Amino acid sequence: MIYALIGAMCVGLSLGLLGSGGSILTVPVLVYLLHQPPKIAIAGSLAIVGAIALIGAARYAHQGLVSWRHVLQFGVPGVIATYGGAWVSQFVPGGVQLVVFALIMAAAAWAMLKSPTRASEDERAEKPLLLLLAAGVGVGIITGFVGVGGGFLLVPALVFLGGLPMHRGIATSLAVIVINSASGFYKQHAVVTAAGHSLDWRVIGIFVLVGGIGSLVGNYIARRIPQHRLRQVFGVFLIAMCGFILWRTLPGLLHHAAAIQPS
Repeated sequence: MIYALIGAMCVGLSLGLLGSGGSILTVPVLVYLLHQPPKIAIAGSLAIVGAIALIGAARYAHQGLVSWRHVLQFGVPGVIATYGGAWVSQFVPGGVQLVVFALIMAAAAWAMLKSPTRASEDERAEKPLLLLLAAGVGVGIITGFVGVGGGFLLVPALVFLGGLPMHRGIATSLAVIVINSASGFYKQHAVVTAAGHSLDWRVIGIFVLVGGIGSLVGNYIARRIPQHRLRQVFGVFLIAMCGFILWRTLPGLLHHAAAIQPS
């Protein structure tokens, strides 16, 4: 359990520092350290990340850093899309979800390593509303399908498409994550329950408590450390995690696919 507690603290720190990365850490911790089935881990991660993001978002809102207009533009279309992504996930094996999760990790690593902190004024100019709504839908679908809050996509989108400064993008991302995670959890919990499974609420509570503390610590540190350095370190870590998940998951999927091939 000590490793799980360390993982929960890292989840909170990541959300507080970067406005992203919570589910990318939570799902592997639940699957590989606590040995939860992928579908249960994905549903649980949405509850955990949503609650921790709420703590961080409240702190940032108190500091006046959350752009509520962008929360509506990204969050409202994301709610329906998140529900839809969670609905589709019930027809997909858990192993396939983990592979998709790993590939999204690779995309997240690219986004982290290609830091938006030095974007030009033209790049920071707010894009058309339709493009912002489309980005919200895309993040929502991913959130529901693989149980990620979507912050690693939201932060670059809020900076490049929404025209927000980096720190406001992080703060606003957390508020959108709360909305998307709540929508995705509602459907994912129904899927898990319908399959005859149940979530471990004790583990979820411990993660929220420890991760919430980590989020507040991350919030404190975030304004004192260059963001592009933090994102680069996190990007390298994501690449390593992506490789680990593919190494653990792909052989089993390939073996299963070979076993069901007609002779």
